[in-house]
Amino acid sequence: MSAFGQWTTAHGLPAFAYTMDQERDPRAEWDPVLDPPTRRHVVHLGNRRITLVADNYGRTDLFDEHTGLLWLTRGAGVTQVGGLSTDVSGSERVFGPTFATTRVADDRLALERTVLCPEGEQPWVLIRLRVRNLLGEPVRLTLTEAWTARPARIRLITGAEPSEDPGLELELLGGPRTTTGRLAVPLELEAHGERLIELRYGLLDDGPAPPDDDATASSEGGTAARGRDAGPSFEESLAALRDRLPRACAPQAPEAEREIPWHAALLTGAACADGVLGGHTLDQGSCYSFRHGFNGAARDPLQHALPLVYIEPDLALSVLRNTCAWGSPDGDLPYALGPDKQPWTDVFRPSDQNLWALWLAAEYLSATGDRAAFDAAVPYHPVHQAAPVPLGEHLRRQFRFFVDEVGRGEHGHVRILNADWNDMAINESGVDHEVMIAQGESVLNSAMAAWVLPRYAVLAERLGDHATAAEARALGEELRGLVAGEWNGRWFRRAYGPGAVVGDSDLWLEVQPWAILCGAAPPERAVELLRTIERTAAAGSPLGARLRWPAGGGHDPNGAGTIWYAINMTLIWAAAEHVPELGWRWWRQMTLAAHAAAYPDVWEGTLSGPDAYLAPETDRPGRTWDLADVGVAMQAYPVANLHSHSQPLLAYLRLLGVEPFRTAPEAGGGARFASRVLKVGP
Repeated sequence: MSAFGQWTTAHGLPAFAYTMDQERDPRAEWDPVLDPPTRRHVVHLGNRRITLVADNYGRTDLFDEHTGLLWLTRGAGVTQVGGLSTDVSGSERVFGPTFATTRVADDRLALERTVLCPEGEQPWVLIRLRVRNLLGEPVRLTLTEAWTARPARIRLITGAEPSEDPGLELELLGGPRTTTGRLAVPLELEAHGERLIELRYGLLDDGPAPPDDDATASSEGGTAARGRDAGPSFEESLAALRDRLPRACAPQAPEAEREIPWHAALLTGAACADGVLGGHTLDQGSCYSFRHGFNGAARDPLQHALPLVYIEPDLALSVLRNTCAWGSPDGDLPYALGPDKQPWTDVFRPSDQNLWALWLAAEYLSATGDRAAFDAAVPYHPVHQAAPVPLGEHLRRQFRFFVDEVGRGEHGHVRILNADWNDMAINESGVDHEVMIAQGESVLNSAMAAWVLPRYAVLAERLGDHATAAEARALGEELRGLVAGEWNGRWFRRAYGPGAVVGDSDLWLEVQPWAILCGAAPPERAVELLRTIERTAAAGSPLGARLRWPAGGGHDPNGAGTIWYAINMTLIWAAAEHVPELGWRWWRQMTLAAHAAAYPDVWEGTLSGPDAYLAPETDRPGRTWDLADVGVAMQAYPVANLHSHSQPLLAYLRLLGVEPFRTAPEAGGGARFASRVLKVGP
């Protein structure tokens, strides 16, 4: 059981009741490595525009990525009435899928404050306050809702710096509005009487605000008339949320019933309508965005959108269009976008990113049959001053870039450039850095391409591009044969450099599942390899298989002792067909429940997590990596990484047999999944 609280339900939805008194309990303190130790624990919630950052002190902040990485508030959102305040340690705190509730009481009054991200793309939050008189006589008092803007734009690597106020406003529904962030509401409560007050706060662009002074509402206003276009109501949003979240049930993994809708809510709640490139960004978040100021790599939003194909396919398509719009007319995708949404290519030039776009596109077409989406125009990044082209043409150019510019090396494998999925891989090759960039080859890229390209070929064929389809299919088959030749009797090799072989004497996990998935390992060899991984990289690890074996200590991201969501997802998928009981066991190790059981005193992993955990033999087991010597650390912001939500969702679907261009899945063992667009199981 978690030291921080326990799971419950609220409004018919999964929720977490946070019960720790962080001021008194020494287990609350943790070290962000780059910043001073803290007792603050946060969870990120949202809709398709605004992010609500709720914490264990009862405070609620807002973040917006519409035109850049912008904190709207920091340390804000407090209600006070009659001596009660919602920002105290020890209050009752409940975190729901898109809302946070705080309850405080004394012998006179009870106050409940819920902040909710309304369904849709509203750039503001709803605030519902419930005040109850516990006395047997009437009371007259004043309630105050206060938000302090303190906007800050995140600068690349270094962190947040103060910024201009983007126009934040606080409004009492049916009453006044102010830009000061503070509203006072007079209350007259009968004996044992109750009053419900609703407000909203954020970027309210549907009418002018009053002069900038503290607003005082009448004692009658607040709940009857919503006023202006206040968007969906509290009840409407909760009903819509219950309707759109998927449902799951698996005898092999009881945690799925709670965690599948939770992950779907936190994944979709991280989307943001993009005011620069169009569509929606699905930034992987965590330290990358909220501490270090970049949206990257380009592969990440494409990965995160994969399960959305089966939950909210319109959002998956919007993310695909948005990420293609990062690119240039030659088909290249930059490593990342900086905090101002400009391409950032100074550090990494990965060789795998086009494959993720082709994969998401094929998965989307397979699930929806929506060929018209590929005829719709998609822009290129404004820096290129290029005309938009149909989405299908974007993808064809990306295929050409992968074939002609990334290219292949001496052994026929896809070139690695200065990174493939593993940003640090070439550092481990033993070959000179520049030589490896020029001549290094990635068996991982070849194995992934051997799976992706035949699926992209189906897409190209259905769009009428038979020449591209034939080329993609032939290349995929050739690469599959090359990968099959990399079996060394125990596992598949990882990479090549001039005069060097990477992964012959040690097992690199990331290539192994792809070798199985692309068909380079016949069934008997696939089972043998999965059992080898069970005995080696996965042995003694409660959260999943390590990136490399033999394992070691340390806490850098490329260390042998890191456990990556993205790689364990493909491992579970590979096991699903060949050793399904292993797949289910490894999926359960990926759950929030598994982390709470193994590391009950560690907040990251309780409701959300990083992209990777440190293994038991490291010096911070259950926490995450850092490169403190260069000023970068996942441990600096170890939650709200979308891999911790998207990968369990996709792995669960793969366990149920959901794959692109595959006959209708038949889930075994009674496992089920149901969304508005897909139903699998009995």
